[in-house]
Amino acid sequence: MALGRDFFDRPVLEVAPALIGATLLFAGAGGPIVEVEAYDETDPASHSFRGPTPRNAVMFGPPGHAYVYKIYGIHYCLNFVCRPGSAVLIRALRPEAGLAAMHARRGGLPEKLLCSGPGRLAQALGIDLMQNGLPLDRAPFAVLAAEAAPAVATGTRIGITRGVETPWRFVLAGSPFLSRPLPPGRPAS
Repeated sequence: MALGRDFFDRPVLEVAPALIGATLLFAGAGGPIVEVEAYDETDPASHSFRGPTPRNAVMFGPPGHAYVYKIYGIHYCLNFVCRPGSAVLIRALRPEAGLAAMHARRGGLPEKLLCSGPGRLAQALGIDLMQNGLPLDRAPFAVLAAEAAPAVATGTRIGITRGVETPWRFVLAGSPFLSRPLPPGRPAS
């Protein structure tokens, strides 16, 4: 079942863990989401913390749209907009569909490394700034509900300097496709 805009019209901390196990497809390539991070307007690590700007305007628009931005001048990151000022960063997925295209875009890397990190994921799927603001419930995107409730573990987010202690990273427990493993002893829920 495709996830509609009403799925995303909720608090980001409800949406983020619910995306673990959901399938993300972009132009037919993708797979189950195994790692995400939540961000909202109260979070000093969020792009929305200081209010709307031309770069983050999509975060303040309707839920269920893609927020794509470029980091370090080279990598694109895909986020799913929830309520205004909040979004879920898609950090990793298990590649299943469109493997030939993903391998071609990523230089033939092993499947474990194709989509294990937000920059790698965007490159493997062929996502760039042209997709910023596109609805997630229409082609070229498809986001499909997980078939069963997976075991989700939590941890702190990666690569930020503010709000580092906030445990808003959600992962599929035990997945080998994560961008970085959780520290030992993190229980799944």
